[in-house]
Amino acid sequence: MRDLVYAIQDFFMALLAPMVELAELELTNWWSANTMNWLFIIIGFVAMLYWLKQLKIFNDEGTEKREVVSHSFFE
Repeated sequence: MRDLVYAIQDFFMALLAPMVELAELELTNWWSANTMNWLFIIIGFVAMLYWLKQLKIFNDEGTEKREVVSHSFFE
């Protein structure tokens, strides 16, 4: 039973190793550690702009369903 617990510990330590390295990097260089965060923010912002553009295209074409009923069960 003890070996199982240590195996689970080793698995999660290996799984979370990049986060530990990132936490240690933040102590030496804040800009390097937060570059990944800024990349995720930029990717999310670009994805949001693309999504809004697609919504506008479907709204202008009128192909979107605009029923008040949210589920066919309620009709």
